[in-house]
Amino acid sequence: MKILVGLSGGVDSSVAALILKQQGHEVIGATMSIWGKDGMALKTGHRNACYGPDEKEDIEEARKIAKELDIPYHVFSCADKYEEVVLENFKKEYLSGRTPNPCVWCNALIKFGVLPELAKHNGIEFDKFATGHYARIKEEDGRYKLLRGTNPHKDQSYFLYRLKQEQLANIILPLGEYTKEQIREIAAKNGLHVADKPDSQDFYDGDYNELLGVKELEGNIVNTEGKILGKHKGIWNYTIGQRKGLGVSAAEPLYVLELKKDTNEVVVGYADKTFNEGLIATDINWIGIESLTSEMKAQAKIRSTQQPADVTLIPNGDDVKVIFDNMQKSIAIGQSAVFYDGDTVLGGGIINETF
Repeated sequence: MKILVGLSGGVDSSVAALILKQQGHEVIGATMSIWGKDGMALKTGHRNACYGPDEKEDIEEARKIAKELDIPYHVFSCADKYEEVVLENFKKEYLSGRTPNPCVWCNALIKFGVLPELAKHNGIEFDKFATGHYARIKEEDGRYKLLRGTNPHKDQSYFLYRLKQEQLANIILPLGEYTKEQIREIAAKNGLHVADKPDSQDFYDGDYNELLGVKELEGNIVNTEGKILGKHKGIWNYTIGQRKGLGVSAAEPLYVLELKKDTNEVVVGYADKTFNEGLIATDINWIGIESLTSEMKAQAKIRSTQQPADVTLIPNGDDVKVIFDNMQKSIAIGQSAVFYDGDTVLGGGIINETF
């Protein structure tokens, strides 16, 4: 089988390509170039991130890996689409007082969308597309289902919940059964020079203001009663649940509860005000089921690092109402809520409201 592997220059995608080649497949390496701002002056650090001007170093790493594996290698520019789809959404959401997750959109629309499409457009023939994500895919009851990686501490299914059936049908995820430690051992055993390379920590490891391209907009930091406690220089500099760096003193720690675009206010309160019993998710994408037609018990994640929490999913028109068995802390509007039935990803959507 001919398999196109998305090489990032890191250990995970490198070992994914290695495993597939050892299984006897004809492997082709491909990297998406998403940095299109060569003239942009950055004043902050940008190492160990997916997006930044130093991506050329990662491309050279990937090229070196392809040479070590003796596989063909190609680089495709996805910068225009990345800016149009991922960065514009990022800017719009942050400036609206919401907290987006650019990796979710990048995976569904760029990495698993534009990249393989560009490869085919450029005459590269392949049967499947593979990456180094820690998740699994299986076909069952006429549907392609996305499953959590077997190692709960490295599971990356949260970031893939927007994939469509036609995408899942053409994807291979070789690392779903492995731990990170096992992958590094395989890389070292086979002499891959990236065996000890650090993981990317975020999509952009710098000052977000540089990407947003906006001037400071001073406003008030207020408590839940509207009392002014201090000043801020832009609501986009804050995230829901943030405790440090508020510049406001109080008898107890204060947390960011809400970001109000209309009044340009950052609302803060004590820890007891940070909990919510539920949320409304919009822009739903279903994977494990065709749709939600009735109330059902499930699990949900409101951030990638948490373990799934028990919930009740309730149809709400085209949206989903999510009620948690136990109240959740600091649910951020704009982030993704991903629904699970055990290891199976049912689907997910964008958090649009909390209560």
